[in-house]
Amino acid sequence: MKISFLAGLLVAVSQAAEPLLQQSGFVDPASGWTKWSAREEIAPRRFVDSTVSIGEPGSLAVSGNSNAAAYGGWERDIPGVAAGRWYRFSAAYRATGVGHENLQVLARLDWRTAEGKRAGQPEYVWRVEPLAGGWRRVSLEAAAPPKSAAARIQLYLQNAPQATVWWDDISFRDIAAPGPRKVTVAAVNLRPQRTGSAHESVARFVELVDQQVNGADVVLLPEGITIVSTGKSYADVAETIPGPVTATLGELAKRKNAYVAAGIYEREGHAMYNTAVLIGRKGEVVGKYRKVYLPREEIEGGLTPGNDYPVFDTDFGKVGIMICWDVQYADPARALALRGAELVLLPIWGGNEALGKARAIENRVFIASSGYNYPTYVMDPDGEILSIARTNGSIATATLDLNRSYADEWLGEMRGRMRKELRTDVR
Repeated sequence: MKISFLAGLLVAVSQAAEPLLQQSGFVDPASGWTKWSAREEIAPRRFVDSTVSIGEPGSLAVSGNSNAAAYGGWERDIPGVAAGRWYRFSAAYRATGVGHENLQVLARLDWRTAEGKRAGQPEYVWRVEPLAGGWRRVSLEAAAPPKSAAARIQLYLQNAPQATVWWDDISFRDIAAPGPRKVTVAAVNLRPQRTGSAHESVARFVELVDQQVNGADVVLLPEGITIVSTGKSYADVAETIPGPVTATLGELAKRKNAYVAAGIYEREGHAMYNTAVLIGRKGEVVGKYRKVYLPREEIEGGLTPGNDYPVFDTDFGKVGIMICWDVQYADPARALALRGAELVLLPIWGGNEALGKARAIENRVFIASSGYNYPTYVMDPDGEILSIARTNGSIATATLDLNRSYADEWLGEMRGRMRKELRTDVR
């Protein structure tokens, strides 16, 4: 009896693991797939190419056909979808002649009811990883919205007259629902007074964190912790990374078993930078970000701007950093979001609060700020403040779920949609 039950259970598990679609290799006509465009006059050329593939011979091809208005491609309905269940879609593609691949090569899941009407809002497939031979893989994990009975896979080429895209190795399967992915962030509101030295200023921050922060995964300190209230110049406090300050912050990170981010001033050769460091739980320097947008006061003070927007992998997700004046401009937060940042840390002196909120909303990221003349808070992708530290010497602490959906009822999941609709081709 036990053997029969276990055998049945194994069969059930095996059946559940079978993908609803797994296809590599295509022949003409492409069985199960249909051609779609909004109007015949803007229809791209769609064909099965027997000479190009990543697996079995043949792929689904879409060509702009020298038509700048061309928009469309291939579709297939996958029945057997259950509302509320999670699914994973993936496909490989290779493209030539594309000027703006992120915008013009488009994969979506368009959920459908049993009556064939749209259920919820389409999901934009935006995660991309490189493969061999010029191929890339796009993937998406998403829950089917209410009333869903099918998923319509849409593989398109958009407004790319000289381009061709080949789609292959397409998969759609039922997966287990991901659990919460929680991270606790503690943002520090502290402006030390009359410290007289970088060492003493840093010591004040460390003392406050030691006393008041417990159980955090990330501790965020403000911009310029080595210069605030010291009366010193940039040159007086600038040091190498790694250096004495990162060593001190590393010891703090180890004691708290937390990532620590802070703004300091870095010297490298003749150049000095307004830099934010990210220290790992074991005290190591995970990475650094050099402030790209310097206000004229910092340039006149001899600082050099950075030229990159790095994103750092942590044990809970992807983290980006902006510093103060960066929030005044749209591209730092946008670049971090496009590179996959889920949480943006903002060490800041002072700035426009409305723009901080806008950066969270437009890029669908969490933002934590630690400031002097700017609020110290933790904010969600809707621009709602989850925790705020209003007084000097206090901590804003919030636990975030990086797997939580912030989908809009009418617009859908904007984190993916923004990344796919963003017009980086227009100067």
